[in-house]
Amino acid sequence: MSKVITQIKHSSDEIYRKILARKKPSMKFPVRSLANVRYHPSKGFLEIAGQKKERTLTVTTVKTFAQTLRMIALSKTLIETDDFATKRDAYYQTKNWDDARCLDQVESDTIMDDIEAFFSLNKEQLGFRPDDHGGSVAGELVVVDHEPGTTRKIDIDCTKFGSGSYAIPSAVEQLDFRTKATFILAIETSGMFERLNYHKYWQKADCILVSMNGVPTRAVRRFIRRMADSKKIPVYVFVDCDPYGIGNIYRTLKVGSGNNAHLNQFFCVPQARFLGVTPQDIIDYKLPTHPLKEVDIKRAKDAIKNDPFFQHHKTWSSALESLMKMGVRAEQQALAKHGLNYVMEEYLPAKLKNPEHFLP
Repeated sequence: MSKVITQIKHSSDEIYRKILARKKPSMKFPVRSLANVRYHPSKGFLEIAGQKKERTLTVTTVKTFAQTLRMIALSKTLIETDDFATKRDAYYQTKNWDDARCLDQVESDTIMDDIEAFFSLNKEQLGFRPDDHGGSVAGELVVVDHEPGTTRKIDIDCTKFGSGSYAIPSAVEQLDFRTKATFILAIETSGMFERLNYHKYWQKADCILVSMNGVPTRAVRRFIRRMADSKKIPVYVFVDCDPYGIGNIYRTLKVGSGNNAHLNQFFCVPQARFLGVTPQDIIDYKLPTHPLKEVDIKRAKDAIKNDPFFQHHKTWSSALESLMKMGVRAEQQALAKHGLNYVMEEYLPAKLKNPEHFLP
């Protein structure tokens, strides 16, 4: 953490010197939007492009400027005292900032995002943690953690939770892993995860199951990435067949997002491949469907037109166009039409015979 403290001090000293020289201090931040990212297939993630915004101390920016510096000071204190604050904690800390206090958490979250981008460090490195928890994990995996405040290691066996599962913590950098599993299966819904875990599918398939609970949190993405990198095993993703499951959940896990492009290299899983549910699966497995909503069609069109990931992978553009042509969407649980355990007895085994055919 000494490097982070050094970086904070260096940036703060620059601002201080400008003030002493009676010059207007300023801070530059990368523009966080999909319009300011590019996709490099060789790197495997959405990367920030060159656009930056500059915040100069003026009469109109004085409050935001002060809030930014106060948030940086809070970060420095948290690091020096080996403590942390949730985003909600940080919001209430701002209530001590007099005229610079934040009126709501949206305001404090935005300031936190700004300093994360300013330093090109993630919130966890800066002493902040999200309020939401991570996903769930089951399978032949031992997570090596340590006792808080000490260096004593703790082995957490993910096969020993009975009918439950291991919950991914909000900070995962300190974790190590031991496993003989051959792949990781990242699952969108907790319902599907619970079914596979209840029947110990992880034992039959020799895999690790991870429930993403919708769009995966940063902790979930980082957990999967670190585990896949350290154990050199592939990651397969199993989500609903709709523009949200494909364009938000899967794409965010694999290549990151536009808003966090300055950190995507840490919070994405470039080696992930899309197992299903695919538009072709709807036809092949005669799945029950629901009509696409207007928001689904808009999301699919936006992805094809504006998202660098889908623009690069023409097979994905074709898949989304096929889905819009059919005008339907299908859920993971639609496979239950053929039997409650059809997904683990027939669908997944058939899919896993040909992972080379998975969508990129």
